[in-house]
Amino acid sequence: MLELQYELESKAAKWYATIDIANAFFSIPLAAECRPQFAFTWRGVQYTWNRLPQGWKHSPTICHGLIQAALEKGDAPEHLQYIDDIIVWGNTAMEVFEKGEKIIQILLKAGFAIKKSKVKGPAREIQFLGVKWQDGRRQIPTEVINKITSMSPPTSKKETQAFLGAIGFWRIHIPEYSQIVSPLYLVTRKKNDFHWGPEQHKPLPRSSRDHSCSSPWPSEDGTRHEECALLSSREQWPVLEPLAGGAWGDSRPTTGILEPKLQRVRSQLHSHREGNLGRL
Repeated sequence: MLELQYELESKAAKWYATIDIANAFFSIPLAAECRPQFAFTWRGVQYTWNRLPQGWKHSPTICHGLIQAALEKGDAPEHLQYIDDIIVWGNTAMEVFEKGEKIIQILLKAGFAIKKSKVKGPAREIQFLGVKWQDGRRQIPTEVINKITSMSPPTSKKETQAFLGAIGFWRIHIPEYSQIVSPLYLVTRKKNDFHWGPEQHKPLPRSSRDHSCSSPWPSEDGTRHEECALLSSREQWPVLEPLAGGAWGDSRPTTGILEPKLQRVRSQLHSHREGNLGRL
């Protein structure tokens, strides 16, 4: 997926359109001789799939390959594809519209269904594979920022894993990410007991009305500082500094901007290791 992002970024496009094939897996029939391996019993009755089932590990690869073959056979215009998600681009809205229309006709002819609600654009700003695109540059969607800023400090291994999952998608934009967040991964290990200390277990007071927020991480003396809204949250969640910038294009965040923020997490966790984190 990263290769797709790099390639799309190199196009420096002005207009975009995306096509999401509706129920792509279920548009692919299973050969009769393959159906027995997908048999299952429910309430005493035996069933089997006659379409490519979701959840089977090979389904995405098969689906991607069949769609790719159909587009190549139909001589589709330049595009990028990830399974059933397709994006086209160009310098004008009409150029993008014509490219998208041709791809849609190829897919319909190949037996795939296209819903109008699944077609976006032509537009100068569009979202593709979780990333917002505008003027040939990647932008982090606002909802990503909001999701992370609204997260309370972890009180369990599961919540720590949730935070790591939320930020991990953007790890390529955080220099020395693995080294900096390694203390968080130590907390999630099965052999380690999770213990963050009494202060860390208290839920943070939040007000959606005034958008105030608390520091998710304790200061050195164990106190918390009430700050205000997203700007404060960006400072208190160290990883939000790169995310708050939004777009980057050719100029990627420098170590000088990003590293100090994440180092705060690392150093604070390290300082609490003996007293609060138990066996690491």
